[in-house]
Amino acid sequence: MNFVEELRWRGMIHDIMPGTEEQLEKEMTTAYVGIDPTADSLHIGHLVGVMMLRHLQAFGHRPIVLIGGATGMIGDPSMKSQERNLLDEETLRHNQECIKKQLSKFLDFNSEKENSALLVNNYDWMKDFSFLEFIRDVGKHITVNYMMAKDSVKKRLSNEAREGLSFTEFTYQLVQGYDFFHLYQKYGCKLQMGGSDQWGNITTGTELIRRKAGGEAFALTCPLITKADGGKFGKTETGNVWLDPERTSPYAFYQFWLNTSDEDAEKYIKIFTRIPREEIEELIVQHNEAPHQRLLQKRLAEEVTQLVHGQDALQMAVDASQILFGKNVTDTLRKLDERTLLSVFEGVPTFNISRKNLEQGIGVIDLVAGETPIFPSKGEARRTLKGGGLGINKEKVQSEDKKVNSSDLLNDKYLLVQKGKKNYYLVIVE
Repeated sequence: MNFVEELRWRGMIHDIMPGTEEQLEKEMTTAYVGIDPTADSLHIGHLVGVMMLRHLQAFGHRPIVLIGGATGMIGDPSMKSQERNLLDEETLRHNQECIKKQLSKFLDFNSEKENSALLVNNYDWMKDFSFLEFIRDVGKHITVNYMMAKDSVKKRLSNEAREGLSFTEFTYQLVQGYDFFHLYQKYGCKLQMGGSDQWGNITTGTELIRRKAGGEAFALTCPLITKADGGKFGKTETGNVWLDPERTSPYAFYQFWLNTSDEDAEKYIKIFTRIPREEIEELIVQHNEAPHQRLLQKRLAEEVTQLVHGQDALQMAVDASQILFGKNVTDTLRKLDERTLLSVFEGVPTFNISRKNLEQGIGVIDLVAGETPIFPSKGEARRTLKGGGLGINKEKVQSEDKKVNSSDLLNDKYLLVQKGKKNYYLVIVE
């Protein structure tokens, strides 16, 4: 199986320029994907392009990641309803370093092999390019008619809800096209890949290479990933799902994949993992025989979380996922770091009490029906306790004489109170 066939069965090809597959079969080919450094972390929306490069390198070709420092200062109009914020150079450089660290988990940048991955920033060759040089050396090769025919331009010009298309945005395809030309000249890069919304920008690059250098270059795009219910992939109520554990905890990251629908899990496990075809097909059969076991979702969540965050973080995420529904999980609860603990119990009611109250120990009934309003009365608290429905840190409280003190604290700050089977409360001790 070759690279294109691999992408095809995984559902990762939307458009492919004639001759691309033949070029990849003929010789080791250098290909690139562009990433805008608009944040200091990638989010899972970037992973499709990154996985394309991962497959490319695995098949012996050379991947280039182009950080769009210059184009990030402009903003890509493709399929966007408005211009994006522009960034200064210091921020762009910081973001680039953070992104490279994340990319190194997917691509081999240090190999001595011929197809070692490269990371470049288009700001490095665009920053000293004068406007007069640009319109002389680039602009004269691409006609306005050609540029106007692009879907991304036509869509924005026909959008009456906004003030048209700025000159800056209109010329974006020339800047991206020049990137392709530059990489073609310097690194022999003959293929650009990206999302299907980038087809117009990519083909402008192939046209510039043809007209300016008499060379041949190619384009390949993947479908824009959507959810089965029509919602936007990679978005949650709190926003993007990030690769940076400070932005999205490994537990929340794991849960995102675990909670995908059956239809989406079958699609995502092909796109976001390198599990071989036969194994995925067997997994799908097993999943369909017992959908309630969610085998696809579990394997998907494990593979992607381990790749992005490592085995230790995956294990903590798996353990944390058992806490709400498992038994004898007090020890696991105590091992969770603060970020994971707060992720697991995100959205549960919280109450604050003074640390002084715990110095001599506080009776459990006073804690839940005096210091906090978890129970409306001490009588109801006692009845619930006697019925076996009151827990502290996932341990059932056996006696109303129990005293709670600082040794009970999770991360030296929290108490988890359980009322009945499903009601949790987090007491914050300050």
